[in-house]
Amino acid sequence: MVAKFKQCYGSGINALTHLGQNYLEVDRSLIPEILQLLRDEDQFDYCVDITAAHYPKREKPFDVIWILYSFPRNERIRVKTQITDGELIASAVPIWATANWLEREVFDMFGIRFDGHPDLKRILLPDGWKGHPLRKDYGIIQQDNEWVQINLGIESGQ
Repeated sequence: MVAKFKQCYGSGINALTHLGQNYLEVDRSLIPEILQLLRDEDQFDYCVDITAAHYPKREKPFDVIWILYSFPRNERIRVKTQITDGELIASAVPIWATANWLEREVFDMFGIRFDGHPDLKRILLPDGWKGHPLRKDYGIIQQDNEWVQINLGIESGQ
């Protein structure tokens, strides 16, 4: 599988293993095509999770990670790409319906936008909430004090 991808995409894809876990580092522009191929040709028929990690000091501060599983092969793989703040990443909803709510959670918690998502809006926090709590620049005790005051009529408990 890796040899096939390397032959087709060259330096746009890098296969690695860490602590026994296989993952592919993929150029952002190749993500839709690689995810589609993993589903269609390599039987990764289940999108287990989509998540992100924030490294604010890097040039491209966000990793977006897809965790995929193949029932026929009983195998997992992770696909990872790096993006800049505000950069769009293609939605995986057309490939796996389960990506819908997973992408909404990544949007809600990190502020990452998925191009082509059918209904990208917050899923855990209220619509008027400011900020994205899983970003490293979001203070650990920070709350949207204005939202709490307006909607709950109380001062912050922090």
